[in-house]
Amino acid sequence: MKVKAALLLSGVGLLMWSGPILAHHSFASEYDADKPIELKGTVTRIEWTNPHARFYVDVTDANGDVTNWNLELASPNVLVRQGWRRTSLQIGDRVTVYGAMAKDGSKMANARSVVLPDGRRIFSNAASTGAGQ
Repeated sequence: MKVKAALLLSGVGLLMWSGPILAHHSFASEYDADKPIELKGTVTRIEWTNPHARFYVDVTDANGDVTNWNLELASPNVLVRQGWRRTSLQIGDRVTVYGAMAKDGSKMANARSVVLPDGRRIFSNAASTGAGQ
């Protein structure tokens, strides 16, 4: 009985540990380096989490329609080494984002660099491609 319980607990622990690894992805599996994008808009949400930080930007098109874009960055650890802080982006900031579009055509992109409201450009180092600026 003790052996069965130990095996069950080991299996559950292994499954819990492997979940984040299985959820992670490569740049090439989700984004197209041959489809660079430049977005200008207002930050609506920020997620400073692993494995990738994300932020969301409302972008207004030529017709006045607003679309909320999901923008992926590197991990918070990598961002800090690139000069980012949790406070680098604030909700309501007007930013310009350079990156690579999602392969599936969704309103999602890998953000390569972000121009902040004060004009500073910070890099995410989210992918080792030449996409964006």
